Amino acid sequence: MRIVDRRLNPGGKSFSNRQRFLRRVRDTVERAVREASRERAIEDLESEQEVTVPADGAREPLFRHMPGERRDFVLPGNRDFVEGDLIDRPTGENGGGGAEPGRGHGQEDAFRFVLTREEFLSIFLDDLELPDFAKRGLVDTQKLGSRRAGYSTSGTPANLSLGRTMQMSLARRIAMGRPRRHTVERLEEEFAGAKGAEAAELLDEVLRTRARRMRIPFLDPVDLRYRRFERFPKPVAQAVMFCLMDVSGSMTEHMKDLAKRFFMLLHVFLTRRYQRVEIVFIRHTDEAQEVDEETFFRSAETGGTVVSSALVEMDRIIADRYDPASWNIYGAQASDGDNMMSDNDRTRALLQDKILPLCQYFAYLEVANTNESHSLSYVGGSSLWNAYAPLAATAQNFQMRRVSRRDHIYPVFRELFRRRNGAGAEEAR
Repeated sequence: MRIVDRRLNPGGKSFSNRQRFLRRVRDTVERAVREASRERAIEDLESEQEVTVPADGAREPLFRHMPGERRDFVLPGNRDFVEGDLIDRPTGENGGGGAEPGRGHGQEDAFRFVLTREEFLSIFLDDLELPDFAKRGLVDTQKLGSRRAGYSTSGTPANLSLGRTMQMSLARRIAMGRPRRHTVERLEEEFAGAKGAEAAELLDEVLRTRARRMRIPFLDPVDLRYRRFERFPKPVAQAVMFCLMDVSGSMTEHMKDLAKRFFMLLHVFLTRRYQRVEIVFIRHTDEAQEVDEETFFRSAETGGTVVSSALVEMDRIIADRYDPASWNIYGAQASDGDNMMSDNDRTRALLQDKILPLCQYFAYLEVANTNESHSLSYVGGSSLWNAYAPLAATAQNFQMRRVSRRDHIYPVFRELFRRRNGAGAEEAR
């Protein structure tokens, strides 16, 4: 039987060949994605991404003729040449074979192809994880899982259990007394050496044994056993991510843009990585309020800065809706570092005594203008940075970074959420 699969491949291309190619050049593609992501806008995460891979990384093994062997042939579709014609070698100026001697350097060949949105995000977010995820209780049961549930006498060929089937076959043959092959061979040998009446008796026994062996098959349909699976509610850890952002008058549009890009990237990461994640948006000036996603990213505000108001609001929301015994709580805060000096001690106390004990992880991102140094990890930095610095040195679930340019967002994000648990403040490099 010959089966012809006429279903169309995704996008008119060979899906299996594409996946095989991506696995073969994965290291090269990962480097290309890292370079492309530095200049890519956050909103472009919803679109495809073109990456460039060196030609050496895309080469495939092939068969070649022995060195020195000469073969003359004309390629199909040729309309200009016949066998035996000589073809001039193209010059570098005409784009044929690289640079001419003494005129610059030849350009390295490159292979360009387009990654889909899912392929791009899969590669970019592959080694990222929320630290200590699912440390607390598993309480949600909306996801269904599949588990083994014994064997059945019917099923698909893919679920056929060869081991259990052969066990059932052996048990049936033993129970029904099916003669073994060496028993038949032994009787045939005795019959070959017997004479007279003994030979006739042995012949009858050989024929009966053969007939009984033929009536009881080695493998019968009643022996078939298939692996059976059943659906069951699979517990899923609940997680909530709090996004806190300063929108006071000291936050320039550039700073807000950096913060928005960080939170948008974080939002894509969380909603893609986990099925059961809730996100709470809190924006603040001298007062804090919980808002929806559109207001958080789009609405403009002015006013002073009281960072403790955002932490108070976060603590209130946790007490009202997110029991720490049932929820994994994460926090991310973006600010320019400006805060009232009289509020710094209260802010640090709130974070240390109330927020961090409830959180698995809390990340602070300080944004700055492009003309500022991007390494304010020294004494004399922003007031909020210096207030948080003692916590970064002692708390295992708290880290902070500082960025001043758009191309810092991706490296800093990867540093904050790569698979490890670190402590201490580091610089964005």
